[in-house]
Amino acid sequence: MAPITRAHADRIVSERGWLPLVPEPFRAEVLRRSVLAHIPAGEPVFHLGDPMGGLYGLVSGTVSVSIAPAGQTPRLILLGVPGHWTGEACFLTRKPRRGELRAAVDTTMLHLPIDALDQMAARDPQVTHHVAVILMMSVEFLLRVIHDLQKPDADRRIASVLQRTTWIGEVPIPLIQTEVGVMANASRKQVNAALKRFSDAGWLENGYRSITITDVAALRRFAEDDGAD
Repeated sequence: MAPITRAHADRIVSERGWLPLVPEPFRAEVLRRSVLAHIPAGEPVFHLGDPMGGLYGLVSGTVSVSIAPAGQTPRLILLGVPGHWTGEACFLTRKPRRGELRAAVDTTMLHLPIDALDQMAARDPQVTHHVAVILMMSVEFLLRVIHDLQKPDADRRIASVLQRTTWIGEVPIPLIQTEVGVMANASRKQVNAALKRFSDAGWLENGYRSITITDVAALRRFAEDDGAD
């Protein structure tokens, strides 16, 4: 696969996720001050407890995001998709990293250092408001996670996890059964049985260390059905 060019990276993050929601002058400055970073599969971007750092925007590939309350071991909560930005907590709270970010596959990201972000905020108080939009997008996602975890049926919790990780096209999701179980609060046995049922229904293909969703609409309908029928 050819390396992502800077122009292509800027175009991707300008069309998806956070940056399309902020004013154009701020978006342009974020792009101007950001640097392109390539992270090999399995390598961490940052760990829980690392010193304060800046923002990271996903350009290509995917990252695993693991979080936890203070004093607890981080657990996998989501896979990032292109346009996803994170790292806002350090800027907003002035505290160390509250979670772990790791490249699930070979990944390209934009990195906006915290010093650059601080300089921007010193000149324009609205910068803090723009960065807080990332926080609110994260809150909305976590509300969805909580809602999905309250579904009593394990198959629907598992389907909800899978359909949250989908994006345009039949892209392999770099998840193994154990990780799906963590995200869905389900046992390995429940995950294996659900994946077989979903595969038999034609909704996905279960490969080696990856899952490819082949019928996103059907999986979503099943996940969102309350099972009352």
